[in-house]
Amino acid sequence: MLQERIEGKWIACFERVFTRCKVEAGEEVAILSETQSRSINRELAELALIRLGAKPYHVIVPTPAQTAPVPIRSTGATEVIQQSASIVQALSCAGFVVDCTVEGLLHAAELPQILQGGARVLMVSNEHPEALERVEPTEELETRVKAGMKLFRGGNRLRVTSSAGTDLAVNLEGAVVGGGWGYVSRPGLISHWPGGLCLCFPAAGTVNGTLVLDRGDVNLTFKRYADAPIALKIDNDYVVNIEGSGVDADLMRSYFEAWGDKEAYAASHLGWGMNTGARWDAMTMYDKNDFNGTELRAFGGNFLYSTGANEIAGRHTQGHFDLPLRGCSIQLDEEMVVVEGMLQGELA
Repeated sequence: MLQERIEGKWIACFERVFTRCKVEAGEEVAILSETQSRSINRELAELALIRLGAKPYHVIVPTPAQTAPVPIRSTGATEVIQQSASIVQALSCAGFVVDCTVEGLLHAAELPQILQGGARVLMVSNEHPEALERVEPTEELETRVKAGMKLFRGGNRLRVTSSAGTDLAVNLEGAVVGGGWGYVSRPGLISHWPGGLCLCFPAAGTVNGTLVLDRGDVNLTFKRYADAPIALKIDNDYVVNIEGSGVDADLMRSYFEAWGDKEAYAASHLGWGMNTGARWDAMTMYDKNDFNGTELRAFGGNFLYSTGANEIAGRHTQGHFDLPLRGCSIQLDEEMVVVEGMLQGELA
């Protein structure tokens, strides 16, 4: 078990990241957290901001009551704000918001209102500071992610294949492309640390084919490596069949079914990892309590497929899976951007 103790090196790491976020002396900065947040990250954020001469203030909200039929993990959509106009105002009035909630603001319902106020938001993933330190974002990563996003936005069709049997086709018409490199310097935008992703939210009825989680692929909602293949048949966005034996397949079926909600089976977002400093095997080194898994969403060359809410397609649900796959080849129109898990060209 790693110790959650304030370390000077971690204050310095937070300070460097906030500097990349263009935090200035005298700037008012909101630190959003909840009672179940990892308190050390909240404290490191405060100390780093004070070092920079900023004026931090805390918005700490009680973690709301559990209403879902199963534990909620890996959603990126915190429920703590509960549509409170006062909390939204307290955040949107800040120039910079450090998001230390457990699930994060990335897909939260209130995020558009916060961003409309001009705030820039950095979601600090609920990781132990050691993990954040190892994947501190860089300007080089920003350059490559922007190149990947440009390619993605110019594409019409995405095809994903693998030797394990994945063969997925995505029509990108109407999709909204995004990405992140671990810091944010422009008003009205959000990013998350760890970062390094190019992704899209596809429009309704655009995702079809088969997705195969092979041995060693990751179910981040469960924080597990798969020990046997699982094949998901996807028809017009929705998982319609799950083939596979063993505990991992049974757990996936059980969690899907527990929601009693068709939308939990639908495509949320998909894309590829760009962070060559992030590691697929990092999860083996941490207790579950010390690890949120954002690093594994971003490791270079992975194909990330996620199920659940997708505002672009008009779908809303709390059920969510994040599934980073290794060894896939990703073709964008006629261009190969990933070949058997290796980034290509200017993305490498």
